[in-house]
Amino acid sequence: MSERDSGSSGRVKAKEPTQELPKGASSRAKTSGQAPFGAFVRKPVERAEGKAKANVTNAGSEAAAMRAETAESWPADAVEVGAIVDAYGLKGWVKVAAHADAGHGGDALLGAKRWWLMKGRERKSAPSLQAKTHSDSVVAHLGGVTDRDAALSLRGSRVYISRSEFPALEADEFYWVDLLGLDVVNLAGVNLGKVADMIDNGAHSVLRVEYSAADKTGKPVIAERLIPFVGVFVKTVDQAAKQIIVDWEADY
Repeated sequence: MSERDSGSSGRVKAKEPTQELPKGASSRAKTSGQAPFGAFVRKPVERAEGKAKANVTNAGSEAAAMRAETAESWPADAVEVGAIVDAYGLKGWVKVAAHADAGHGGDALLGAKRWWLMKGRERKSAPSLQAKTHSDSVVAHLGGVTDRDAALSLRGSRVYISRSEFPALEADEFYWVDLLGLDVVNLAGVNLGKVADMIDNGAHSVLRVEYSAADKTGKPVIAERLIPFVGVFVKTVDQAAKQIIVDWEADY
């Protein structure tokens, strides 16, 4: 089941069971077999190569490209997908460290028409004129950013994308951000808690489920369960009902 998370962008796909018991989790999850970034996507390399090409959107007028934003004008479905770490070249391009690996989950950054930037309390947005993968990062030219100095001034900005601009998923794939907060219930109908986070162990995704418990003194505490997001354990993801059905016992 599309990551870190933070509201960060991953998507997960539940893998089919393998001979080894799954131990971890990823930014995009697929239930046919594997799931903070709070929400992003990780695509197989062979599918991402075509996406790695520069994506040119409607440039429009750069004069009106970069604009100031407020908490009220910020999109309600904004998901943090990376951060601007440096300038790239001399013509106003920026370099972004994506929460999901570039070429694996950077397609949300590549395809989004508008980027929303937050640096401290300052909020801005700009159209993405061109974006592409470069080595292990994403580089992009944003409207209104015309030279290296302007690009350098954006260093440290957290990059958000509207959830509505995320690429469409296959039927059995999910963005991490869409799984956070869902109730986890086993086949016997026992509520095991809520998805608090997703983990990527390199092989597949893992649900980190929090639930109320008591310590040895009887004091209420928050405990957690780690459930591999793979088909052998995850049976149903019902986003409408905000529920995940798993083959997992409460005392595991």
